[in-house]
Amino acid sequence: MADNKSVKEQIVKEIKEKIERAGAVVLVDYRGLNVEEVTELRKRFREAGVDYKVYKNTLMTRALQELKNEGLISYLTGPNAIALGYDDPVAPAKIISEFAKIHNKLEIKAGMIDQEVIDAEGIKVLADLPSKEVLVAQVLGGLNAPITGLVNVLQGNIRNLVYALNAISEKKSA
Repeated sequence: MADNKSVKEQIVKEIKEKIERAGAVVLVDYRGLNVEEVTELRKRFREAGVDYKVYKNTLMTRALQELKNEGLISYLTGPNAIALGYDDPVAPAKIISEFAKIHNKLEIKAGMIDQEVIDAEGIKVLADLPSKEVLVAQVLGGLNAPITGLVNVLQGNIRNLVYALNAISEKKSA
């Protein structure tokens, strides 16, 4: 009996560490997925560096209570799986959202971004965001636009000066 308690305490500790380390957490109901579909989903998560695990609801509840983050507890009914994204907080939401479009049996319940609970709609909105690389490119493009505009304006003034001097030169030579 003592061994069982220590195993459960170790699992709660593992859950807490993963949630604290994760930038994003997504909770899903996986009922209705067959083995091949779950295997495909796990493969996609592995390739993106996302942890996907099924824990008992009681152990998840205990870990969330110890973290003083009880917002997800109300969603812990029925069979649940949890996806934890560490490097890219958008990755779990994107993968689950894309997978749920193909396999409508997968239900997004809720999630957390930086320890803030968001509902299923919030997860879907997060999944629709462009990737980090695209966002960085857009910001850099936005920063680059005023400089490019300034260069074009300066070139225009210089070009007009050259045209005026050329016209004066042609007028004097005629």
